[in-house]
Amino acid sequence: MVLDQSIEMVRVNARASDAFDVFNIRHYVGSNPYLKTAAIAFDFALIENNLPLPLEVYKTAIGDRYPLLGTESYDSYAHLFGRTIAEINPLEMDLHLTHWSLQPSDKRTRIAIQSLHRRTSRAIVYCVWDWFEAITRNQPFRIDEQIELLQSIFRDSVYGGPTVYALLKTAYELNIPTFYLWEEGLMQYGYGRKQVRGIATTFDHDSHIDSDFTTGKDDCKKFLHTLGFPVPTGSIVYTLGEALAVAKQIGYPVAVKPVVGHKGIGVTADVKNFDGLERAFDDAIAAIPEDQSIRIIVEKSIAGKDFRLLCVNGKFVAATERCPAFVIGDGVSTIGELIERENRTIARIDTPTSPLGKIKYDVAMERYLEDQNLSLNSVLEEDHKVLLRKVANLSAGGLSIDATRHIHPDNVILVQDIAQYFRLTCLGIDVIARDLSESWREGNFGIIEINSAPGINMHLKPAIGESVNVPAYILKSFFETGKDARIPTISFNQISTTEIQEIVDHVLLKHPNWTIGSICREGMFINRSEKHLNADYNTNVQNLLRNPKLDLLIAEYCEEILDRDGMFYYGSNIVVLDNPTETELMLSRDIFDDSIVVSRYGDAISIHQNGLIEQYSLGEEESFSRVYLKEITTLL
Repeated sequence: MVLDQSIEMVRVNARASDAFDVFNIRHYVGSNPYLKTAAIAFDFALIENNLPLPLEVYKTAIGDRYPLLGTESYDSYAHLFGRTIAEINPLEMDLHLTHWSLQPSDKRTRIAIQSLHRRTSRAIVYCVWDWFEAITRNQPFRIDEQIELLQSIFRDSVYGGPTVYALLKTAYELNIPTFYLWEEGLMQYGYGRKQVRGIATTFDHDSHIDSDFTTGKDDCKKFLHTLGFPVPTGSIVYTLGEALAVAKQIGYPVAVKPVVGHKGIGVTADVKNFDGLERAFDDAIAAIPEDQSIRIIVEKSIAGKDFRLLCVNGKFVAATERCPAFVIGDGVSTIGELIERENRTIARIDTPTSPLGKIKYDVAMERYLEDQNLSLNSVLEEDHKVLLRKVANLSAGGLSIDATRHIHPDNVILVQDIAQYFRLTCLGIDVIARDLSESWREGNFGIIEINSAPGINMHLKPAIGESVNVPAYILKSFFETGKDARIPTISFNQISTTEIQEIVDHVLLKHPNWTIGSICREGMFINRSEKHLNADYNTNVQNLLRNPKLDLLIAEYCEEILDRDGMFYYGSNIVVLDNPTETELMLSRDIFDDSIVVSRYGDAISIHQNGLIEQYSLGEEESFSRVYLKEITTLL
């Protein structure tokens, strides 16, 4: 049975020929009346003058692309519409966006879909709407192209980087509250005094002095040498002539790289003669930022495999072998065609969760092919493997292989010894070794450089081998559990500034050194000091929770705010409901196992805690505040 009804209305978003309309679109940054997560919500309706085709037609068309959807049953067009958005929402990138809901009402249905990035979520809704309308008109719809477009929108967002997304998803799984600080360009994990802020794998707990030191490859290399750690011999040069002199002194092959750089840009290994040295020197100069002086490292090139060894808080957690991009011939296709074919594989979809990036074309690739007497137009014999680069740069299409379980104990001790000298949460140590299962003391082992902001996707999503959950290692170094990332939170459906000050005074009597943030429709306060009240209510809540000294949050969330904006946070330790509306009851929905819910309906009091319910009536002269102040005392 189809429950949708057509609606006579002034079209809000629909075109004149549309059979469906999507309107009243809202984005909630957190818990809301429809979902316990951030969401995009909208109304869906049929247009009376352009009735749609039978529901089965849409189901069949969509099922051709998503077979599972073709096997399910649907009560209405809205049900199928919402289900289709929910299927597309992870964007075929394994995004953690799986929650959705339907709320049918008279002639329209409210659909809510879990959201992370507002623009991407809105684009998904409009994509599905366009798909439904194309089915109505019996027109082709290139959903695969649309998915690629949606993926690119998300990938370009602040959440789209592999490291950032991996940390964010892991925080979600560990129930660690996380939000983006737009003004600072930082991600915040945890609330108030429990918080940690960072960019990718660099955090405010880290020493910026140590972080900057790692970017100076020359000084860092000297430091490691003084500690007796294995580093290749070499020198810093400023001209090609000096580079030639150093190469002659230490002997070919040499490696050439800029002193300041990252991601292997401008790095050339295994340079065997002057011509190669000249090209490598030019590539290194081209990679130097304009505001940096020309300083180039020329050092002995060590034969072996390229490994990234990762330490978190001084402890070794993962090792990955990095192999240069390559293709294998089929006797027919050119190298360029083989690359294009490889780049179309699912593994190289190039998303925040894919194990491989696209193989990139550049001058370095063309030169390396020339060194092998090849070009992009060369046809390789069947099963003939050709490396496309000297350097195993994963961002240019290299292959990652997990090597964590094969590392020799001496090498673990080595990298942990190095990590002890740096006050950094994450330290990536790049080494060349013949075999990581052999001790570095046996030779053929060299530390190439160290990185204070290492990527982690190569460990979490290796192309070959087992995953190492590095994001969990990182976040658990700050928060053993999700509870450790939170400060106590007390939520009201209605409260006045006078009542807030009564609570603040009550708390400060027991904890005089606490910093208490409170917010209601009438004002915002830090302890008793009134602060600027932003027009956007949830901005005020965020401003309180980003305060690194905050010990306690008191917040009012009435029906108007919940319906319009939702809650900035999820979960309250104490919820106080004073004759709540149905919408305001969501405050008691979003609680923890040990939370306390205090409700008042008229003079009837109900207290829920640990699965038990206490009920009684207020005395004639008894205030409601006396009830919840008693419960707040138990929290403190």
